[in-house]
Amino acid sequence: MFKLPFELQFVGNEKAKKELGDVDNLTVEKVDKLAEEFLEDVKQDLIESKGWPVNMSSYIVSKAALNAYTRILAKKYPKIATNAVSPGFTKTDINQNTGTNTIEEAAEGPVKLALIADTGISGLYFELTEESTFE
Repeated sequence: MFKLPFELQFVGNEKAKKELGDVDNLTVEKVDKLAEEFLEDVKQDLIESKGWPVNMSSYIVSKAALNAYTRILAKKYPKIATNAVSPGFTKTDINQNTGTNTIEEAAEGPVKLALIADTGISGLYFELTEESTFE
């Protein structure tokens, strides 16, 4: 059983938490609809009043959606290894190189997942090279 995706701890929108946290009933259509609702709330300047994260809202919501899509694909295609991996806080231009991980360290997780594809490991979340949880 999967736990609530990590990014959702920053989301006060109860509908989003419920939909994205209900792994057994996740569908592409539900995730797409939530993403569309988020975009509409952004356009209407309603993110705070609708319970979306105020800081880095697009990043957090997109990561939560990506994790949901990972779970959906892993369930739909059990013979294909489908996992999510975070490179951690990596030194890149997006954070003015304030990250703690080098690009080489950040690449280790995706490479590890590519090399374990035939093991049957699927539907999981990795932080760098370590299996983690979606919470």
